[in-house]
Amino acid sequence: MAASSTISSKGQITVPIEVRRRLGVKQGDRVEFVVEDGKTILRRVQPSENPFDKWIGRLPGFKNVDEINAWVREMRDPDGEYE
Repeated sequence: MAASSTISSKGQITVPIEVRRRLGVKQGDRVEFVVEDGKTILRRVQPSENPFDKWIGRLPGFKNVDEINAWVREMRDPDGEYE
């Protein structure tokens, strides 16, 4: 049996639970409609790669703001000439 839904006056639909489970989507997830070979496909949007992932682990661990500020000062002036 095919799952069905009704389009609201605002163009919204409720995705039946069995379809949500099959797609692995939950509240707040994004879906997209793709037309392929004359068929419209509903699929979960795959999150794009986070552009900041490559920076994870590049900075040393800091315990407080003072340590961060000292590190920034050192990065700006490693010889301490301008203090």
